[in-house]
Amino acid sequence: MCQDEILLESKLPLPLKTRGKVRDVYELDGHLLFVATDRISAFDCVLGSGIPCKGRILTQMSLFWFDFLKPIVPNHLETADIDDYPKKLARYRKTLEGRSMLVKTAEMIPVECVARGYLAGSGWKDYQKTGKVCGIPLPPGLRDGDRLPEPIFTPATKAQTGHDVNVPFQYVAKILGVDLAGQLRDLTLEIYNRASAHALARGIILADTKFEFGFVAGQLLLADEVLTPDSSRYWPADTYKPGGPQFSFDKQYVRDYLETLSWNKQPPAPALPEEVMRKTSEKYQEAYTRITGQSLKISASV
Repeated sequence: MCQDEILLESKLPLPLKTRGKVRDVYELDGHLLFVATDRISAFDCVLGSGIPCKGRILTQMSLFWFDFLKPIVPNHLETADIDDYPKKLARYRKTLEGRSMLVKTAEMIPVECVARGYLAGSGWKDYQKTGKVCGIPLPPGLRDGDRLPEPIFTPATKAQTGHDVNVPFQYVAKILGVDLAGQLRDLTLEIYNRASAHALARGIILADTKFEFGFVAGQLLLADEVLTPDSSRYWPADTYKPGGPQFSFDKQYVRDYLETLSWNKQPPAPALPEEVMRKTSEKYQEAYTRITGQSLKISASV
């Protein structure tokens, strides 16, 4: 397992814009500095334990995909090279290296752009009730985990708290306009098709994923994180068997453990045993290594 000091909260001499479930975002000379901590959330609660190297994995996987997807869509990344950061941050190299990105400040589009190639999660629940996902009719008789006839665009509204809410395409077209909504749909599906083919060639199924987009100087950019185990449902292809839940390279192992407790899923969240932390870290790291073919970069100071 990746050996690294767990970072639950960063402290930098910069204005803090937001502290999310995983990322601390700072304002820096007209840009934003993303710092991915090792925090992990489940059932909308941030847990008291971190996952070793999780923030580094999320950051470095996003960097891989940003570069991979450049022929399709530009992104908001300026640099992830600590040597290109302002000199006042040099003393924080141990905290920042491998887990931070300096990005353009974008005007974010208030829609989660979700692509689904397989029936799972909220899509499966929607299908069980209506035979549709986000208003899109699907063939009868599909099972949990089945591959869809073709990938579908199932947007969601971005919630500040709680779960995002799936909405039909018509809702997105109404708030953004038909042209932009159609552009987001087509781009989301193109990215999904390109990324899922790459992942499958490495023995991993990309079941579904979500993207965020924004505008910088009128240009549409891919932003936030991209195709990480936190924003995507990754399954090992060699154990794939539709008809129920799949093994996954994400925090499902944590959720499964929490379901064995008497916890009422309200704050404060319980801490995790060492074994659960270790196995979850291993799953994240395996996904990273298999998809990127690279070794995880750990701070030189560690």
